[in-house]
Amino acid sequence: MDNNTGIRPFRVDISQAELDDLRDRLTLARWPRQIPGTGWERGVPVGYLKELADHWANDFDWRAQEKTLNEHPQFVTTIDGQDIHFLHVRSPEPDALPLILCHGWPGSFVDFLDVIGPLTDPRAHGGDPADAFHVVIPSLPGFGFSNPVREPGWGDLFRVAAAFGELMSRLGYQRFVAQGGDIGGGVTMLLPMAAPGRVVATHLNGPSPYPFGPPIELDGLSDADRARAERFNAARQDGLGYLHLQSTRPQTLAYSLTDSPIGQLAWIAEKFKEWTDPAAELPEHAVDRDRLLTNVSLYWFTGSGASSAGIVYEGMRAYREIAAQQSGDDQAGWASGDDQAGWPSPPAPPQGIAVFAADMTIRALADPADTVEHWSEFGRGGHFPAMEAPDLLVGDLREFFRVAR
Repeated sequence: MDNNTGIRPFRVDISQAELDDLRDRLTLARWPRQIPGTGWERGVPVGYLKELADHWANDFDWRAQEKTLNEHPQFVTTIDGQDIHFLHVRSPEPDALPLILCHGWPGSFVDFLDVIGPLTDPRAHGGDPADAFHVVIPSLPGFGFSNPVREPGWGDLFRVAAAFGELMSRLGYQRFVAQGGDIGGGVTMLLPMAAPGRVVATHLNGPSPYPFGPPIELDGLSDADRARAERFNAARQDGLGYLHLQSTRPQTLAYSLTDSPIGQLAWIAEKFKEWTDPAAELPEHAVDRDRLLTNVSLYWFTGSGASSAGIVYEGMRAYREIAAQQSGDDQAGWASGDDQAGWPSPPAPPQGIAVFAADMTIRALADPADTVEHWSEFGRGGHFPAMEAPDLLVGDLREFFRVAR
């Protein structure tokens, strides 16, 4: 780690020139034709995206969103040669438990805005002050304001976990808990190894089979697990185009995401359509439309479409190398098992898992030895629970992390 341990205050401040450029690009967009009678099965429909882009250009108020972001204390520090941006919101409760929240793709620190208040100040949000947390929300390297990425290697999640462990040390937290999903779930799993003896409990949302594993057999599954398995098998069959592209040719993709806000909008909106609560017909039925556009704007202004694709590329190369070393029976490895992901498995702290409506997690496969200390399943929410169902996520974190107090 670097000797430069300084922590610098940070404020989001996008120039008016950048805002004007974005609006011009949205207004002058060149739209593709769409074959009559086709819809989401071929990707984001033109009519839908035109409406969303028009709102982004003409009604979305970035300055209001920027003000909301800057209501939370933000900082940057350099770790292992990389600038790491993070929110650090201390609780008014003196005995609050330090908690690091780790986002995934295509998310950002914006995902967690609605849970900061209830987690840091439960007294003011109808909760028990004994459940309070000091909250740290870092941006993954290559995401948001943890840019630019100055060298390859940040797709190595153990390196990211080590950096986040160092971040918690710099903040004075020698004992803490961690939560994450998607890429952030991988970081969360590795934190106990990267910061041995300091992570006293971990919580994951929606761990699922690695996408390049075999389909899940349906025989013998309960109705709920069968539905999850069918979603996984369907996604494995025709929902991995984004991952194949990012994990093989990220630089080719980078030109479109960096030059076209319409391309960046479609790239993210599709995932919000496919990965949010199945009851939501459109992304904005699952998450607030302006919150979605705040996240997309963050990717646009920071060039994170390109850099995050590069991180995915490196991470998937590492996964393929690990999978190639394992037998065919293990290649479907579940995200809740460090040993199945090719990492060593020292004694782990207590682990909690929350499964939301859109998730594909099946306990019999993810936790065959029944070792997960806390398992919750919810009838709503999806891949972005902090935005879709913040009340459920907050409640689950409060309940589970009592084991660490």
